[in-house]
Amino acid sequence: MRRIAITGLGVISPIGLGIQAFHEGLVSGRSGARNITHFDTSEFPVRFAATVDDFDPSATLNPKEARRMARFQQFALVAADEAIADSELTFTEEEADRVGVIVGSGIGGLHVMEDQYEKLAAEGPRKVSPFLVPMMIVDLAAGLISIRTGARGINYSPVSACATGCHAVGEAAEAIRRDQADVIIAGGVDAAITPIGLAGFSAARALSTRNDEPERASRPFDADRDGFVMGEGCGIIVLEAEERALARGVRIYGYVTGYGATADAHHITAPEPSGDGAIRAMRHALAQAGISASDIDYINAHGTSTPQGDVIETRAVKSVFGVAPPPVSSTKSMTGHLLGGAGAVETVVCALTLHSGVIAPTINLENPDPECDLDYVANVAREGRVRVAMNNSFGFGGHNATLVLSRD
Repeated sequence: MRRIAITGLGVISPIGLGIQAFHEGLVSGRSGARNITHFDTSEFPVRFAATVDDFDPSATLNPKEARRMARFQQFALVAADEAIADSELTFTEEEADRVGVIVGSGIGGLHVMEDQYEKLAAEGPRKVSPFLVPMMIVDLAAGLISIRTGARGINYSPVSACATGCHAVGEAAEAIRRDQADVIIAGGVDAAITPIGLAGFSAARALSTRNDEPERASRPFDADRDGFVMGEGCGIIVLEAEERALARGVRIYGYVTGYGATADAHHITAPEPSGDGAIRAMRHALAQAGISASDIDYINAHGTSTPQGDVIETRAVKSVFGVAPPPVSSTKSMTGHLLGGAGAVETVVCALTLHSGVIAPTINLENPDPECDLDYVANVAREGRVRVAMNNSFGFGGHNATLVLSRD
């Protein structure tokens, strides 16, 4: 079976733009949550999010093309450029059919839909932008990366809510394993911190309402958690058949060795109480990797800071790993919940953990929930040898995805 090497990483996140700044933010335990300033939140029950405030697409995109893209598409192209440069990836015209793009989004161009609906209502249909549809639809992140790079292989966009990014990386690895491609640019992205996005998640009572201290609002596994913090961002990973990466002599962060994907078949938003879907996803990923639970050195948890979800994930981990689970952390405590981008950014976290030997903390874990009784690397990063890492992502609708990454 072909081995799948990780040769390039790119990130847009609320705690740092680019891999170096992002990793520094992780290790230092920086919170990206802050008051929302790009629209009036005075009538909203939640007035903060983990926003990307310093993003400037002009460093990569010319102003004309940037204006014809939604924010999530801009994120995806800039992160893809970084990942491609990081991997030193080049390919010939003849090789382009073997280079694919699988980049998903949970929501897509929500702000474009809002803006253009207001224009329709105020000025009529003739004033609606001809770029509305391509700026709004989810698949154009992958499509634009393909157009920009000339990659002509497999190209599509999975949509599975908060599991999207993890599914994208897992499906990309599967496509290389079955010899459908030699290289795939994979990942997930979302930029849905808009009035309707914030109002919708608030109405669902999914969000923390800790308006007086946003930086302490995302607190996975803490007894005082009261919901997740909306975030925005993108993670892009260059996956490559090992033989090609070795022939090029490039740095390999690690390998995607296992992938599990299941459904809860339970509820539109709530996870199945026993954690059965999560348990099966983790076990499938371990089985494909050909390892046992005891071989895992670190778990990046889905860990959203919701009252139900964190307890159920803890139960699932204990069911799979028994009495001695490895260290677990939720980097959503820092980044907020990046929705469709979460699983991809957290795959980047796992790759950086394998490469650096530093486990990112779960910040704001001050009053541990008795039902959440694992080693969550509370508040301070930890050095340690991590050879094999697991990444969990679980989405609305009961979508579960787990990846196993190995150093060697």
